[in-house]
Amino acid sequence: MSTDSAVITLSRDIEAIQIPSGLTKKLPKGTPVIITQSLGGTYTVVVEQSAGLFRVLAADADALGKAHEVQAAKNGASAPSGGPLKEEDIWIQLKTCYDPEIPVNIVDLGLIYSLEIKPQEDGGNLVEVKMTLTAPGCGMGPSIASDAQRKILTVPGVTDAQVDVVWDPPWSADRISPEGKAKLGMV
Repeated sequence: MSTDSAVITLSRDIEAIQIPSGLTKKLPKGTPVIITQSLGGTYTVVVEQSAGLFRVLAADADALGKAHEVQAAKNGASAPSGGPLKEEDIWIQLKTCYDPEIPVNIVDLGLIYSLEIKPQEDGGNLVEVKMTLTAPGCGMGPSIASDAQRKILTVPGVTDAQVDVVWDPPWSADRISPEGKAKLGMV
């Protein structure tokens, strides 16, 4: 996780996702922001004039002056193993998805309840994921699920992906992996 306490002025208008409501809001060119979290190709920024947090997607990293970080992450990311689709390749991609308020990926947070690969007649694969959130009222659910879906679709051999947010069973901190607990200082 990288953070930068320096004020950055947006170089162009962007659409950002308000945290925790999940609503999209236009942040105009010239808006001062501070990056509080940079993980998985997305940025969490505080906008003092709005007294709020926002998620900025990788596609808008250039407006933060961070396009080089996104490209470096793509160049250094673990590439899928090649050959037939492997479940491990999908888990690798899911580990690049983060809740914008928690510096632990959604896999290590225990948010993924199931992952199924379903071969399709056309030779491609449908990947179905059931996930939850740490709190039922979190408005970021659709954004996090969409991020997971986008990243799954980058895996060679995946032709379709469906990510559903479910609430049963309820999430608890017991689901956090040992790595996630260490990162959160829970050990």
